[in-house]
Amino acid sequence: MKNDCLYIKVDKNSLVNKKRVLIKDVVKIYGVNNGMVNDINHTEILQIKSDKEANYVFSILKIIEIISEKYPSVEIINLGENDFIIHYEPPKPNSKLLEIIKTILVCLVVFTGSVFTIMTFNNDVDVIKIFDDIYLMFTGVERQGSNILELSYAIGLPLGILIFYSHFSKAKIGIDPTPMQVQMRLYEEDVDTTIIENANREGKTFDVN
Repeated sequence: MKNDCLYIKVDKNSLVNKKRVLIKDVVKIYGVNNGMVNDINHTEILQIKSDKEANYVFSILKIIEIISEKYPSVEIINLGENDFIIHYEPPKPNSKLLEIIKTILVCLVVFTGSVFTIMTFNNDVDVIKIFDDIYLMFTGVERQGSNILELSYAIGLPLGILIFYSHFSKAKIGIDPTPMQVQMRLYEEDVDTTIIENANREGKTFDVN
């Protein structure tokens, strides 16, 4: 009898909201034997007992072991990660008011921090003196009060930030990810790698017996 071939693929981090985690919740499986694939998809790999948010680190060998126990003759080919995280997040009531409040607080923190940073930068490099020197260089007279330089700087600074980050509301310049999105993905990648490495060092990874 010819052995069945099974292709499996798993992402580095999967989010689940239920305590009984099945293979289909975290692993993508392809095989010509639909009955076997369906049976494997509904196989339990983790029963979460805690009611709190938590991370569970798995080795792909554990998934292969579980599948092999049910189908010893199947050939399993892994096309995804070798170690991955199951992130459990308990179901939460969907409160739009709470989300709006969180968004407002984050915006206030970011706005205040940005204003403070820009003000301290302007003070450190003495932007006012630079404007005075530029005005004197091009006009030959001392600058009196505010002029086009301050206005251009005030308009150009936020406009330059919006163009650089290439994203404002639902409008987006170009199809490439924005610098903020790239940095967030790099940050998420570093966090996932650290969680996996810590779990491996502490012996908390779900691995083969």
